[in-house]
Amino acid sequence: MAIELVPFDAAEYITEPEDQAELLAEALATGDRGQIAHALGVVARARGGLGKLAEETGLQRQALYKALSADGNPRLDTFLRVLSALGVTLKAERKAA
Repeated sequence: MAIELVPFDAAEYITEPEDQAELLAEALATGDRGQIAHALGVVARARGGLGKLAEETGLQRQALYKALSADGNPRLDTFLRVLSALGVTLKAERKAA
């Protein structure tokens, strides 16, 4: 008997704002743009989806899908609008030597 697999979507499991902030912080710590964009997309889906985010940011849904994918590279303007809509702020810290 074959095992049936279903796709995993982290957005279904990170419903608490603290967990979402932790996911974003970990992605930012990697410095990998794809991982950061993907994490933003996961949080957006967890908070109601990219359609809702499009309404809140004034950006097109298709543009958000592209920008917030693992291959995405959102412009700074898009990045800041998404963070604001998600209620997330960034904090700069000096890197340890």
